[in-house]
Amino acid sequence: MALEKIKVDGDYIELHWDDQPSQKISLTTLRRNCPCAICLKQREDDDGRHFKVYRQDEVTIEDIKVVGQYGLSISWKDGHNTGIYEFRLLKQLQKEG
Repeated sequence: MALEKIKVDGDYIELHWDDQPSQKISLTTLRRNCPCAICLKQREDDDGRHFKVYRQDEVTIEDIKVVGQYGLSISWKDGHNTGIYEFRLLKQLQKEG
């Protein structure tokens, strides 16, 4: 499972893998599933009771970097940049949006 190409396309990120067709994930879905400790804690404390509405700068990507051979580091326009999205998480998120 190697990532061959990354493209931000409007409100989506498009990922091209070597072992499956390309996939699209909405930027809101990506941000909602940020795997950093801060976001995980917020989701745990919220317990699914609230639905966060994101500002445009919270769902606008400023930079993307591949981390080793296992994930992506995404820097969002609002300055948030601590989550590493593992490839297996990204493949799961395709099913969500």
